[in-house]
Amino acid sequence: MSDERLSHTDGSGRARMVDVSGKDESERYALASGAIRMSATTLDAIRANALKKGDVLAVARIAAIMAAKRTWELIPLCHPVALTDVGVEFTLDESLPGVRVRSHARTLDRTGVEMEALTAASAALLTIYDMAKALDRGMAIIDVMLLEKTGGSSGDWRREERDG
Repeated sequence: MSDERLSHTDGSGRARMVDVSGKDESERYALASGAIRMSATTLDAIRANALKKGDVLAVARIAAIMAAKRTWELIPLCHPVALTDVGVEFTLDESLPGVRVRSHARTLDRTGVEMEALTAASAALLTIYDMAKALDRGMAIIDVMLLEKTGGSSGDWRREERDG
């Protein structure tokens, strides 16, 4: 039996793409974050732009933007969304040690951009791993999560401090 709260299943519990044709276009925004923990030596190499593959954060930023734009090709039941903005910020964090990423996505469309923001954060972190793995195969991608979303019929949502 299908759970009515799960919009990606039909009455028989089979996966389906949600029909958004009856929804109004509205401004939609989502913010996601994540981190990659690594050795202090690897973090120092990223900071110094001393990796053989090049500027890790510049490449990770482009990967994040590209991934957000292609989310619908990666996540089977996502709709293609006309993104109006995708942004990525990196913070080098000695306390991890590692890199924290925050990514946002924005659109004027019939469906939200939570998956695009999450995909951007994930792609950025995976790219950092790929570019630095020669130095540190023990890196760990952690805490990928949605921080907030605005717009749409479900309204606004923001992660509480205690949520993650």
